[in-house]
Amino acid sequence: MNIALWVVQALAALAFLGAGLLKSVQPIEKLKASLGWVKFATPVQVRLVGIAEILGGLGLILPAALKILPWLTPTAAAALAVIMIGAVVVHIRLKEGKQAGAPLILLILCLVIVIGRIWLAPIA
Repeated sequence: MNIALWVVQALAALAFLGAGLLKSVQPIEKLKASLGWVKFATPVQVRLVGIAEILGGLGLILPAALKILPWLTPTAAAALAVIMIGAVVVHIRLKEGKQAGAPLILLILCLVIVIGRIWLAPIA
């Protein structure tokens, strides 16, 4: 179970780090062309989401790997799950049903990490 959770954590971390970097460094106009929700958000909101995803992605790996405050790993996963719930809701409200798939999958991965790291295979 521990190895499976590490794989899930690594995949989710890569996805969040990539998405967060994209939202943090790309010009807003370029993001508006590729991400529909950006048209309805302020640049500060887009950057904050990106920074939250970067920090959350790091939180999925570093505390558990370094065994420094390992409770931060499920906490980061829970926080990212909340962000993904928001993403799914935004995509549904904007009638972008197909775009809601990736956040939904990431939401499920985050919930698996939360459950796994709290109850099934906690980091000691």
